[in-house]
Amino acid sequence: RLTESGLSMVDWHLVKEMKPPRTQQEWEAEFQKYQQFPEFKILNHDMTLTEFKFIWYMEYSHRMWGRVVGLAYVLPAAYFWRKGWLSRPMKGCVLALCGLVCFQGLLGWYMVKSGLEEKADSYDIPRVSQYRLAAHLGSALVLYSASLWTGLSLLLPRHQLPETHQLLRLRQFAHGTTALIFLTALSGAFVAGLDAGLVYNSFPKMGERWIPDDLLAFSPVLRNIFENPTTVQFDHRILGIASATAVTALYLFSRKIPLPRRTRMAVTSLLTVACMQVGLGISTLLLYVPTPLAATHQSGSLALLSMALWLMCELRRVPK
Repeated sequence: RLTESGLSMVDWHLVKEMKPPRTQQEWEAEFQKYQQFPEFKILNHDMTLTEFKFIWYMEYSHRMWGRVVGLAYVLPAAYFWRKGWLSRPMKGCVLALCGLVCFQGLLGWYMVKSGLEEKADSYDIPRVSQYRLAAHLGSALVLYSASLWTGLSLLLPRHQLPETHQLLRLRQFAHGTTALIFLTALSGAFVAGLDAGLVYNSFPKMGERWIPDDLLAFSPVLRNIFENPTTVQFDHRILGIASATAVTALYLFSRKIPLPRRTRMAVTSLLTVACMQVGLGISTLLLYVPTPLAATHQSGSLALLSMALWLMCELRRVPK
């Protein structure tokens, strides 16, 4: 999304597209297909074939990586299943994860299609629907979270923690904080989809104000939350600050409770990554969204979610 390459491949074939163009004639044919769509006509009408190859390979790499991920799920799952190494509950989990992988690929193409559609009398920069982008990211986050949780649950033995009132509150606090981090990461899809990171490149104020004048410029008011770049950036800021505050409060509360060393490491790691993520977010904004920094910020959101899931796994109840 950051390299504006997502609309360079204008069709989708599960097997056929795995072979990239090789000859000059094949590249020109691929480029001609791209020229029939709004992104070239409105935004990239002076693009050269060499420039097209760059964005095409960026999207091609993304799609091929998705296929690698799919094979990394399906092939071992089939092997373990055949060997009889999976318990009945794990079989259901494996089927769900493999289904999510397939759904993610289909949802990705559904998202891309929204950016290829001709819109009558529109001269806006062609982009995919931010709603479909958020759905695609949300699906990826669910798949990743489910995979990580499954792995951690198998690898990390449960702690024999005393079920005190404080521990119960800490567990609930950790669950709520993880949900907030997930929501903050998901809101980043709307920021990326609307290029909302480019509208107010100052912090902590947005321009000269704490609350910008155009926060509720669209009508009806509800549209602003998902379609107004100013509101989308404002919401992402608030969610980011709320997540960092929640993580800090969670850390301070955890200091009052005797916890195992590994659990303590999870809490400390969560706070450390949260501080780094806040710094990356502010830096990305102030420096006008440079691609390497923005990509690092996006990766940081996944790292933060991972730390939160690790902590949740550490605080699991011991089954009776």
